[in-house]
Amino acid sequence: MAQPAWQDPVPLSLDTAPVPEYGSGSLADLLPTLVAGQEVPGFTAAIPELTPADRNCVFLIDGLGWEQIIAHPDEAPFLHSLLPTSRGGTGRPLTAGFPSTTATSLASVGTGLPPGEHGLPGYTARNPETGELMNQLRWRPWTAPKVWQPYPTVFQLADAAGVHTAQVSAPTFEQTPLTKVALSGGSFLGRLSGEDRMDVAAQRLAAGDRSLVYTYYSEVDGKGHRFGTDSDAWRGQLMYVDGLARRLAEQLPPRSALYITADHGMIDIPFDEQSRIDFDEDWELRAGVALLGGEGRARHVYAVPGAQADVLTVWREVLGEQFWVASRDEAIAAGWFGPTIDERVYGRIGDVVAAAHDDVIITASVNEPHESAMVGVHGSLTPVEQFVPLLEVRS
Repeated sequence: MAQPAWQDPVPLSLDTAPVPEYGSGSLADLLPTLVAGQEVPGFTAAIPELTPADRNCVFLIDGLGWEQIIAHPDEAPFLHSLLPTSRGGTGRPLTAGFPSTTATSLASVGTGLPPGEHGLPGYTARNPETGELMNQLRWRPWTAPKVWQPYPTVFQLADAAGVHTAQVSAPTFEQTPLTKVALSGGSFLGRLSGEDRMDVAAQRLAAGDRSLVYTYYSEVDGKGHRFGTDSDAWRGQLMYVDGLARRLAEQLPPRSALYITADHGMIDIPFDEQSRIDFDEDWELRAGVALLGGEGRARHVYAVPGAQADVLTVWREVLGEQFWVASRDEAIAAGWFGPTIDERVYGRIGDVVAAAHDDVIITASVNEPHESAMVGVHGSLTPVEQFVPLLEVRS
């Protein structure tokens, strides 16, 4: 029911925002659970539904959320058939973590830590040391990787414990800072084609009595951003990756478990003024803001010193019916970034954090022209973005 004209809008209560299942059912809990079952010291099984295996393979499909698989049984018959196996046969998804975006999720997967600890809390975030926005996917401007994310990866710790460890991905990712801080450890094997990646992943899985292999495919996400999840281009990629998953599953060596997951889901946003709020053209939202970080559905807002309270008030008044709008401390207290926040990470989080509830985004047409033109987007706490599969095949 619409609000009467004389009543002020009522902002969304932060209590209604879904919180990722850190510690029991998030992406950050996956590798610690797998290597605990391989008796790697220092880890405990965080996802209780999973059964240990000597050889574990994780196939991460960028952008393929839980709800996308449910909605496309014809394009993804193999993946759809595995839905009942998800999360140890419970038929339930994992949660990505907040924000539900690639850099944050890959760091959570690889380090086994939530964003408040690994310190990649969004697509872009302010570097408190320099005051500049840091793009954590493209690593611009350059920042010393081990200073930005100092923790060892699960792959490194598993490799040191004698587990045969490998990553199989596109060659271009081998030397990227994000790979170094999130996914390094053991061997990196670059392969251009998806079929080659599946074949090499199976070979690497068989190469040790205890194995941990990670492989990755990005173009479902790429086509979704460019054309949307309702496009023929996206559906074609879904059909292709469904075949890749089947190809890998059919080659599993004995005593293996294959886990097919994703870093986030995706939602298509219409190109109209109601659905796309342009920060660069909105004087109210710009007032008192020094930097706009994050992405369209998960914004970090960095205020001019002394303007934090005013910015929070304005953003809550303007957007509070469509976004969960929180101060930094409120978002942290609500557990959006995990149960604890490292001191070095605190200032990377926005003075105001805005997470989309409705089918809407905050664009920045001048400063973010590429991102503002995307059809499919993600980042927030809603199920279509948060829920990711954990499909399982065993040999």
